[in-house]
Amino acid sequence: MAVLGRYGAMPAHGVIEHTAMDKVRVSRAVARLLAAGRITRRADANDRRRAILDLTPAGRTVYLQIVPLALAVESELVTDLTPDERTMLEGVMRKLESRTAADFAEDDVEI
Repeated sequence: MAVLGRYGAMPAHGVIEHTAMDKVRVSRAVARLLAAGRITRRADANDRRRAILDLTPAGRTVYLQIVPLALAVESELVTDLTPDERTMLEGVMRKLESRTAADFAEDDVEI
């Protein structure tokens, strides 16, 4: 839900790319969110074999409630870090995200 809330409607492989979650975990999450009425799945107009995922109004409401809570937790976690330490942490996280994204791109993951 977080990826769809932040980036908008996309195919499942887009969720995989943004989260570096594996195909099985995304597939299970999609099934649970569909059953809960938090997301929709529709055929892609450009490629009928591909499904586009999007938040429902109920899903958007949950997303908008969760984001401030997640940001507050993140702020609390880094509160004792100096500005230099925060910068270093952000750089390390970008490297890890980049590496993970590259690994998944090599696998050509698709749901």
